[in-house]
Amino acid sequence: MTKRHGYALLAAVFAMIMAISGAIYVGVAADDGTGGTRNATADNRAPRDSAAPASAGTWVGTWSASPAGAEPGTETNGMAGRSLRNVVHTDVGGTEARITLSNLYGQQPLNITHASIAVAAAENDAAAVADTMRRLTFSGSTTVTVPAGAQIMSDAVRVRIPRDSDVLVTTYSPTPSGPVTYHPHARQISYAAQGDRTEDLTATAYTEQTPHWRYLTALDVLSDESVGTVVALGDSITDGITSTEGANHRWTDVLADRLRAAAGTGDVPRFSVVNQGISGNQVLAEGLGRPADNPSGLNRLERDVLGRTNVKAVVIDLGVNDILRNQGQVDPVTVTEGLREMVRRAHARGLRVVGATLMPFGGHRGYSRSRDAVRRAVNAEIRAGKVYDAVVDFDKALRDPYDPRRLRADYDSGDHLHPSDKGYERMAEVFELGDLKGAAPAEL
Repeated sequence: MTKRHGYALLAAVFAMIMAISGAIYVGVAADDGTGGTRNATADNRAPRDSAAPASAGTWVGTWSASPAGAEPGTETNGMAGRSLRNVVHTDVGGTEARITLSNLYGQQPLNITHASIAVAAAENDAAAVADTMRRLTFSGSTTVTVPAGAQIMSDAVRVRIPRDSDVLVTTYSPTPSGPVTYHPHARQISYAAQGDRTEDLTATAYTEQTPHWRYLTALDVLSDESVGTVVALGDSITDGITSTEGANHRWTDVLADRLRAAAGTGDVPRFSVVNQGISGNQVLAEGLGRPADNPSGLNRLERDVLGRTNVKAVVIDLGVNDILRNQGQVDPVTVTEGLREMVRRAHARGLRVVGATLMPFGGHRGYSRSRDAVRRAVNAEIRAGKVYDAVVDFDKALRDPYDPRRLRADYDSGDHLHPSDKGYERMAEVFELGDLKGAAPAEL
């Protein structure tokens, strides 16, 4: 081959490469960057694209809720023939998403024939942003059967999930499958519609409102904003039962805001925060039934903490219900030993554990001097460093300086047990963010 012919061959190869590259560029440019097209179909439903090619990032939890029991009134039919649109609020954003559905309290298989995810058009709204609507799949299928007592994770779907935003996760089941596994006291309104309206973009059909989250227990994202997840394990105070509905004013929401704002500075880790609070939860005792309604902290640690995505640390705020609900049966030793057992299990998985002191409840209907004495004894052990790796002193931060048995008036929701929005904000403010980072010791 002559040199001239060699140059000609190289030029032809280069031209072919450029032509192929141009075709690829045109194909990518025609996509909206989220894996779907921008035009909705004529029946007001978005395109059904769930393809999720490999992307860079780390899988973390951006939202979660603990399954707490069986929803009353759903024992026979469940939510057959209705679309359930759960509204959840994200912590960190990502380029892909996946969900977890639970049938923990179901007594028969849960048949999901259609599920979707979309970014909400506005806060506290059942309408979706059109070009974010995606159909979810499970092991490649658009239908899935979740056995009674089990849970299932969806396939990853490519969609841009913004940080600090509302996301709509919708499921449809055509057949009876009760009772419904749910999380009450969501402090967030979700919706339901008759028939399969899973990929509706508007809120028109979603005329039913509910204060519960149904079936949905986790939303994970492939994120470039976070490298791990912090799980908050607690009771109604962590659940945010007295916070303003739909405002995301739980202490965990404010903590997540603080972490996002300070991420990467000093000793502040780039972690997301998920809330695993259950109202009425205790360290030791649990509700009736199999599985137990409102399972104890010890019982649910594996599922609600160790089983979450890419967990790096756990914050535990439990113990006050053990004291309030078990007069004469619980003492400081039993409570602190239960807490230590949870810490030991977390350490066995390499997790760092930050623990909270128990806040005062003077003026509450369950208050007594003996119960308050137990609370103060538990707090003494916690402050002495005999329970957790690090301590956040919620008691000191929120108590009335003139009457330490009570919450400060402006931090009190009015029931003398749960904080106001200002009180929840104060809890997050006193959290030392750097305490979430670091290796867990083999033993305390």
